[in-house]
Amino acid sequence: MTMQSTILLLAFLAALLALAWPLGALLARVGNGGAVPYLGWLGKLETLLYRAAGIAGKDGAPQGQSWKAYAIALLLFNGLGALATYGLQRVQAFLPLNPQAMANVSPDSAFNTAVSFVANTNWQGYSGEQTMSYLTQMLVLTCQNFFSAATGIAVAYALIRGFSSRSTKSIGNFWADVTRSTLYVLLPLSLVLAVALTGQGVIQNFSAYKDVQLLDAVTYTQPKMGADGQPLKDAKGEPLTETLTATTQTIAMGPVASQEAIKMLGTNGGGFFNANSAHPYENPTALSNFLEMLAIFVIPAGLCFAFGRMVGDRRQGWAVLGAMTLLFVVCTVAVMGAEQQAHPALQALHVDQTMSALQSGGNMEGKETRFGISASTLFAAVTTAASCGAVNAMHDSFMPLGGMIPMLLIQFGEVIFGGVGSGLYGMLVFAIMAVFIAGLMIGRTPEYLGKKIQAYEMKMTSIAILVTPTLVLAGTGIAVMCDAGKAGIANPGAHGFSEILYAFSSAANNNGSAFAGLSANTPFYNSMLAIAMWFGRFAMIVPILAIAGSLAGKQRLEANAGTMPTHGPMFIGLLVGVVALVGVLNYVPALALGPVVEHLQLFAQ
Repeated sequence: MTMQSTILLLAFLAALLALAWPLGALLARVGNGGAVPYLGWLGKLETLLYRAAGIAGKDGAPQGQSWKAYAIALLLFNGLGALATYGLQRVQAFLPLNPQAMANVSPDSAFNTAVSFVANTNWQGYSGEQTMSYLTQMLVLTCQNFFSAATGIAVAYALIRGFSSRSTKSIGNFWADVTRSTLYVLLPLSLVLAVALTGQGVIQNFSAYKDVQLLDAVTYTQPKMGADGQPLKDAKGEPLTETLTATTQTIAMGPVASQEAIKMLGTNGGGFFNANSAHPYENPTALSNFLEMLAIFVIPAGLCFAFGRMVGDRRQGWAVLGAMTLLFVVCTVAVMGAEQQAHPALQALHVDQTMSALQSGGNMEGKETRFGISASTLFAAVTTAASCGAVNAMHDSFMPLGGMIPMLLIQFGEVIFGGVGSGLYGMLVFAIMAVFIAGLMIGRTPEYLGKKIQAYEMKMTSIAILVTPTLVLAGTGIAVMCDAGKAGIANPGAHGFSEILYAFSSAANNNGSAFAGLSANTPFYNSMLAIAMWFGRFAMIVPILAIAGSLAGKQRLEANAGTMPTHGPMFIGLLVGVVALVGVLNYVPALALGPVVEHLQLFAQ
């Protein structure tokens, strides 16, 4: 790893810590229902929303819910959100704020997109600037970016209350948690980030697309198409081509900054443009790139500190953050090192892979020259560790092992910082597994934060851990056996298998990034990936809420001489080991068939 990469990684971690610590205090206040400094004027709006929704109690605050009531409210809210998102896409052609006259989205693509944005995945099988009207982008896609992120934070709060409560049936109120997370956290931070990004050059307008004159005309050849939209062929069956010269280019416009901010802060990842964060109107400068990486991690890291505050032991938050950071640094170093190798196939062709004095060789294919290898690989590690899915480089063009690391970060299961809220509750599930394993080794009933971990909690933990590998491996297996699944593969062999494995890993673990060589905007993939996204999100959330409800009803025991400390280096090491072994072992055979085989083939030439 180069000195440039090392300095960038250290600067990123230092800036993250400086921002996450005070944000953790804010998040703890929001989760505890307390007044938020400097935002107290929003309290009246909060109360008004509760009364308008009919959920306010006599004191104006919503009453607590059992875990089942909490889960029902969560599923109902997200189900209605999916219906609204689907419906607006299907009628966008008849609605305002559509200067390009975008057509209605097809049923299967609209279904996939609705599930994707509600599940905090933001998998995009479509090109945003060619498919979605401004109204669709703002009213349902951007709003779902807020609501899906608030849902994740709410579940994290519910689980934390399960640990901190003392023999109660309530784990909080879903409607209150979503409202407070949106009002006091997501909206203010998004406003600040949107203004900062606009200052860097991210656009925010309602203009129609611009046709601009090219400085140099571009001549290109393309297949000649018939009136039915199919390629024309000659008498021998060979495709006919035509040579065209372009003198103008269409530049897409739109309200980008407002979506870009919550896309990053909410670990959503859905780009306004098809090129996502590689597009200069979404991510124009090195500073905007750094700010966007920080935005992806800042709430997941802040929630770790909020966890420590809410359970009354800040060391617990540091332990969880330490485990996340250790795993992240190891994986980031690996992907940076892999991409800083020269590509052997290009070397054999005597291609100069040196881009500048700062980029002394390495795999620059698929990367933006304004960011280079270091910033591109760090962004890839951040976005896949955090289940964000925003990309500033083409992961499909990474070296085999360089592409395997982002895939592996996704397959860890949203626990290395992870999505907003989901990273914390995912890691706490593994913490429960870790103390259970430790209890088995010493013959003692396991405890975590004073709550006994018994058979019911372990059953729910097992479901939460196993649901995503089941979806990933079953979906990949079906896709590689079906003609409809194989039809979308652009690259045969091991890399084509990696494209499918990455797609289902990304969908089931609610990431949203892709090995974009796979043509996934088909009825088969739109349906299969939507199923993986929905159950990957909510089939994990419901067992976690069940764990929260069970723990909330138990007495919180005082620590004694036999209690295993869960805040020191030994526990951090145990937690990292459990995440690595339990979370990833399911995927080892599949990874061996994809990126590992491709690596051996590439370097054996």
